[in-house]
Amino acid sequence: MDSCRGILVTVSASVRRMTAVAAVSAAAVGAVALPASAADYHHGRHHRDSVYISSVRYDAPGRDDRSNRALNREWVDVTNNSRRPVNLDGWTLADRDGHTYTFHHYRLAGRSTVRVHTGYGHDTRSDVFQDRNRSVWDRSDTATLRNDHGRFVDDASWGRDRDRDRDHRGDRGHRR
Repeated sequence: MDSCRGILVTVSASVRRMTAVAAVSAAAVGAVALPASAADYHHGRHHRDSVYISSVRYDAPGRDDRSNRALNREWVDVTNNSRRPVNLDGWTLADRDGHTYTFHHYRLAGRSTVRVHTGYGHDTRSDVFQDRNRSVWDRSDTATLRNDHGRFVDDASWGRDRDRDRDHRGDRGHRR
């Protein structure tokens, strides 16, 4: 009986050791695989994002006389790089101070850009207007694009904000 008990104990100890080794191995593989998949998702996400802020003109050339013409030389470009159109109805574009433009009944065609001007004008497929009588975009600011559920889509920063924001989102080559 003692010899059988010894075998059972030995088998049991071996099984415990193998289980422990398997658990440690699985944990090690999981620890390595998890950051890799998280990194792939994070980096791959930018490739899957179809709508983003592609360009900003915050300090329009010419006189800053607060005329409608001067205000419309200040703009933000929003680009859809996918083949499919995107319904931007309810999406918002806001500055750091909370000035917010909301897209109404606007569908951004695939592989196209819409320019969001600050001043007054007649909306077209390629240009929409915030209908403001004062400048929105400061010399150091951040433009933030959110979808119709208020979820972050993209942002673009310039001036002092650009260096601060580059640390957390990287520089994706936006002209600012």
